[in-house]
Amino acid sequence: MGIPVSAFIRLMRAGYVLAREGVPRLVDPEMVPPSGRLLLRLVRLLEKPRVEGDAAARLSHALNRLGPSYIKLGQFLATRRDVVGDVVARDLETLQDRLPPFPMDAARARVEASFGRPVEELFTSFSEPLAAASIAQVHRATVETEDGTRDVAVKVLRPGVHHRFARDLESFYLAARLAERFAPASRRLRPVAIVDTLARSVNLEMDLRLEAAALSEMAENTAKDPGFRVPGVIWERTARNVLTLEWIEGTKLSDVATIEADGHDLIALSKVLIQSFLRHAVRDGFFHADMHPGNLFLDEAGKITAVDFGIMGRLGPKERRYLAEILYGFIKRDYFRVAAVHFEAGYVPDYQDVAVFAQAIRAIGEPLQGRLAKDVSMARLLTQLFEVTELFDMHTQPQLLLLQKTMVVVEGVARTLDPELNMWTTAEPVIRDWIESHLGPSGKLADAAEGVSAIGQLVTTVPDLIARAERLSAGFADMAREGLRLDLDTVRAIAREEARRGRATRLAIWIGAISLAVLAFASLSG
Repeated sequence: MGIPVSAFIRLMRAGYVLAREGVPRLVDPEMVPPSGRLLLRLVRLLEKPRVEGDAAARLSHALNRLGPSYIKLGQFLATRRDVVGDVVARDLETLQDRLPPFPMDAARARVEASFGRPVEELFTSFSEPLAAASIAQVHRATVETEDGTRDVAVKVLRPGVHHRFARDLESFYLAARLAERFAPASRRLRPVAIVDTLARSVNLEMDLRLEAAALSEMAENTAKDPGFRVPGVIWERTARNVLTLEWIEGTKLSDVATIEADGHDLIALSKVLIQSFLRHAVRDGFFHADMHPGNLFLDEAGKITAVDFGIMGRLGPKERRYLAEILYGFIKRDYFRVAAVHFEAGYVPDYQDVAVFAQAIRAIGEPLQGRLAKDVSMARLLTQLFEVTELFDMHTQPQLLLLQKTMVVVEGVARTLDPELNMWTTAEPVIRDWIESHLGPSGKLADAAEGVSAIGQLVTTVPDLIARAERLSAGFADMAREGLRLDLDTVRAIAREEARRGRATRLAIWIGAISLAVLAFASLSG
């Protein structure tokens, strides 16, 4: 494995910052192979003499010190409790993505470069930044329309953010590959695949046209939903690095006192929030995955309005059915059906016993019976369910983990509005409607129609599939008869590449050893 030296050095620096903040205390020595315990003790020598807070809180502090890419990494890992554990995940959920704004001149230059026009031609006013995060910052502006002046929010991407994230992702990939190579126990968690998912998420978030598309899609999905809406996109002033939206005048949902003083029904609002989220997840399979209180407003019309659509979650038909049926199964105490859905979805391997799995699920559901509704958390139930499924070799489903993490946040916001919220009676109408429309008679007819259509599509592609199979078969026959041949230039290129990788690997190992020695010496002498 060739090791990029620059990525290795950046990784060493990050490791030093984590060690100084005391993060290695999160590692249980008993979980480390004997050969690695000495290294763990040496790394702990780098810790500051007096580090405040528990180890999980120190991780958030260290990620803040390391900058935007690491903040995003922390926020992403907050959705992967299977990787970092409950304690660390809870702390990372509080990680604040707040950074100093970049200069006004740079923001104006980015807007002008995106549209090839001066800011004054695009907007009649353009304010100083109101909020800044790792990816972008937001300005308030006004535009002229046929009906007069209109307030808008302008989100501008940070200059150089693509290069910064690409560089740090290289270090993340290096750490993941090293973990898979030297820590066999980590392979079950698929570290490289985790970084792949993070890279896709960040790349999507850094193209503001995609956020605009997410807003547009959700606006269509929720057009007829009671009590919920999203801002409209100003497409003619939206580009890859600039997103212009309708300005939302309202009160943050976290400001409960003001909302109550304005005469709004807090109990009704809590139900709207929960039912809206479940509609998005179960009905649409497309949900806002960052619904913390700072991204939720109550507008002047009394509707809950969500902003910041950089992180979205999707559920396919299989996942939506899974979610609806397990929630409905718990509501109806049909634990065998809950267990069967896991097997039908392919989440639990066939070699497991459905009845035994149903018994484990009953152990989760029965303690909920007879308890006050305000003491029963749907998000906690999903967390317990995923913990139990690990015992039955259920494969990690990142989309379900993202859903569970978001549900924790949404449920928490709803309970600040109504501490007595009954999650189950609130959720039941949404789940029941989906079950009836998709698994009832009308749903069966729709499935049959889709099946007929799929068969028709397959019939039309059969001739092409046969032709491809014949060409592939002929190619394999030629290889079997004549062998696989490489020309001389190809062989020489492979040899040069292997030699280069060998030199890079040896150099990186020496640099790592020297760096560790210097860091340890500096700590001991300090």
